Amino acid sequence: MDLEFRSEAIVTWIARIGSAALILIIGLWLAFFLSKLVRKKAIEHPRIDATLGTFLSMMIRYALIVLVLIIVLQQFGVQTTSLVAVLGASALAIGLALQGTLTNVASGIMIAIIRPYHLGDFVEVNGKEGTVIDLDLFFTRLRSSDEQIILVPNGQAASNPIINHTQKGRRRCIITVGIGYEDDIDKALSVMSELMMSDKRAIADPPGWFGVKDLGDSSVNIQGRAWVPTTEHRIYKSEMTKFIKEAFDREGIEIPYPHAVELSKGEVERREAPIKPSGLSR
Repeated sequence: MDLEFRSEAIVTWIARIGSAALILIIGLWLAFFLSKLVRKKAIEHPRIDATLGTFLSMMIRYALIVLVLIIVLQQFGVQTTSLVAVLGASALAIGLALQGTLTNVASGIMIAIIRPYHLGDFVEVNGKEGTVIDLDLFFTRLRSSDEQIILVPNGQAASNPIINHTQKGRRRCIITVGIGYEDDIDKALSVMSELMMSDKRAIADPPGWFGVKDLGDSSVNIQGRAWVPTTEHRIYKSEMTKFIKEAFDREGIEIPYPHAVELSKGEVERREAPIKPSGLSR
């Protein structure tokens, strides 16, 4: 009788472990599958922002994982009511210990709702510049111009000024060049405007701007501004800077630069020697 009871208990526990493992595998697969599906549909939907879709997918993934774990514990006879009470008390203690982390979560939710930046935007967040490549519960991920990955805590991103250089998938390219005071300003601006706006990457609307930025110590600083697709900004600016330099050389427009004068010791002594008066008899 005792042997039969033990056999039934073993079979019962094996069945519980098997069902719990099956629920865990299917539940985790479903959590990741639905998370990816929500993110994909959000990216494809024209009225849902990709940043918000990414954030919602992460929320769904974590919520489903917690739900699966609760169901798995139920298979072993754990009462969910007592579990919820324990989780509530634990959440309070953890919340007090991890205030900074919870601040990042709350800030991430606020960023996802307000959307000061979107995936693909070039931004300056907490003094760090880069293209936004991801937003999760804790961090905003940026890719810098030199291909470094920068993780900015959402709490710092929300509590510091955010500069978004991108508008509707485009970014303004600003090029400043100094020319000589004797050069023709209108001619230089015309050359710069023709080069920058004739390129197929330049966006006609909003229109570009070309004018005098300021008067320097040794040059008149002129500036050109043109809107280009965000993905083309770096290459466009590099190429335009090169083309403008070459065009100015062809047109005889000088780009001033500092000149160093080197004097030898003998030359300094000759310059400092007193000038003798012309010979006059007294």
